[in-house]
Amino acid sequence: QVRLVESGGGLVQTGGSLRLSCAASGSFFSIAAMKWYRQAPERQRELVASIVKGGMTNYADSVKGRFTISMDNAENTVYLQMNSLKPEDTAVYYCNAPVLVTITPVTYREVWGQGTLVTVSS
Repeated sequence: QVRLVESGGGLVQTGGSLRLSCAASGSFFSIAAMKWYRQAPERQRELVASIVKGGMTNYADSVKGRFTISMDNAENTVYLQMNSLKPEDTAVYYCNAPVLVTITPVTYREVWGQGTLVTVSS
């Protein structure tokens, strides 16, 4: 069984910073990409940032220039450094990854973490 476990959420004031972590554990062959999503109350889940193993990154317009995603390939861990936080960044942040679980046949399983709450006070 593959698990993604997030950590690093909490309460911070406007303009502050937080660093989220998401570590994969369990039995799998590889992870080629990892993503961070977030869901605010009464809003749909949205993609915040993504990274592939080669290092290419992508960000939602709302976080460009403030958030940085990075990945430790050896540890199968993804990070989200969040700076200049705003109240509208308040949400539960989820880690997501397509995980290669079998190679004969090639099978990917989409795995979600349990989420970590980020609250930005004004």
